[in-house]
This record gives sequence, C-alpha cells and structure tokens, in this order.
Amino acid sequence: MNNLIKTEWLKIKKYKAFWWVIGLTALSYPGLSYIFHTIYKSLADRKGEAAMIVKALVGNPFSFPEVWHTLAYTSSLFVFIPAVVVIMFITNEYSFKTNRQNIIDGWSRNEFMTSKFIDVLIISLLVTVLYTIVCFVTGLTNEETSSDIFGMAYYIGLFALQTFSQLSIAFLAGFLLKKAFIALGIFLFYFIVLEPTLVGFAKWKADDIGRFLPLEISDRLIPVPAFLGKIDKDAYAKALDAIGIHILYTILLTIAIWWICFRMNNRRDL
Repeated sequence: MNNLIKTEWLKIKKYKAFWWVIGLTALSYPGLSYIFHTIYKSLADRKGEAAMIVKALVGNPFSFPEVWHTLAYTSSLFVFIPAVVVIMFITNEYSFKTNRQNIIDGWSRNEFMTSKFIDVLIISLLVTVLYTIVCFVTGLTNEETSSDIFGMAYYIGLFALQTFSQLSIAFLAGFLLKKAFIALGIFLFYFIVLEPTLVGFAKWKADDIGRFLPLEISDRLIPVPAFLGKIDKDAYAKALDAIGIHILYTILLTIAIWWICFRMNNRRDL
C-alpha cells in the first residue's frame, strides 16, 4: 500500500494542473461561503420591515448548527471542480501510458486500480476537510452563533459520502472514455445540464423517477437548507425522511461503480 501511495505522489507532485485545480477548489469553497453570507448580511442588516421579514423567514443559516447543512448544500453544487482533477488523473494514465508501465514494473491490475481508488478517496477527504474548516470559521465568526456547535455535524459524513460517490462517477467517465477532453465535456454537460433537466422533468411528469439517476441519488443526501425548505414544508419533510434510504442507494451505486472499474480493468487490453 505504501508503494502505491508513494508512486501516486511522484505522479502528482509535479503535475501543475492538479495543483491549480486544487487551489481553485480551496478558494471556491470559502469564497462561496463569503458571497452567500455577505448577501444574507446585506439583507438582514437593513433597517425596517424588510429586514425583519428576512430574519423571520430565513433565520440565520450561517450560525451553528444550521451552517453545517447550509454550506454542505452550497458546496455540493461545485463538486464538478475536483471532478476535473479525478478525470485528468485517470485519462493521463492512458495518454502517457503510465498504466502500462506500472504493470511492466510489477504491479498487478488490481493494484493499479487500487491506486486510483486511493486518489479519489484522498481528493474526497481533502474537499471534506476544507468544507469542515469553512463551516467552523463561518459558524464561529457569526454574531448569532449557538452553543450547539455539533448539532448537525452529521452533514460532514453526508457531504463526504456524496463527494466520494460523485467523484467516483467522474472517474468512471474518464476510465471508460480515456480521453480527457471528451470525458470532461460529457461529464460536465451531464452534471450541469442533462441530469438536472431530466430530474426536473421527472418531478413534473414521471412520478419523480429521476431520484434514481446517478448524481441525483447522492444529491438527495443533502436537501435544500431549512430556510428554503419553508417554501414547501411537506416536500422538505419528505426530503429529510428520504436521506436514510439514499445513503443506502449511494453506497450501493458507489460499490457498483468500482466493481465495474476493477472488472473492466482486469479484462481490458493494455
């Protein structure tokens, strides 16, 4: 295992695109938190009835413990940024034929795929740690913070599972297509345009069958924040109740993705 990690590190440490995208991820999460928090503050700090209405309807989504939920939801919208890194990792193996070289150097096919699994896991953990830090800083610096700091900290686990599942889907796209440009284009189009359209149509015309689409399965681990849930309280309550079953769906889907990758890699020509 140590040998796999050391070899992957040698590939990564001089890979400038990786560090650029990781840097972009590190900036985007606190940046998003700051933007949304600033918008909330600008509305809530106004004098008059408008500010009172905002506070009554919205509450304070950036104070503990609600900040865990709010930032998990907003951060999950931008998982496509680390997904770019995951796709580049696997497609570069085929572009530069380092997958073949690893096998020649004595790795088994399963060891090669295990190294890719570790890559995706590490990126998921880095993103989760970043999300956790941003939540802590945002909550602790909020003027209306609560003493119930960890009341909704279970969203850390939900966010980590969602991130790993969706990065696994990105990995599958790169693994199947092998070409970075094609895999990135298809994944981003599916992530940003196609699946949201299908999910919206399914809610309207097909008895919400879109909840079983690959990304939507894990998207439902983190429903909209509570202040948005007030728009339709019944739908929000159902979304919260559905988290448990979607944890199971997400785990099963993620296991299936990696089983497919390991199996195909064992049969694929080098």
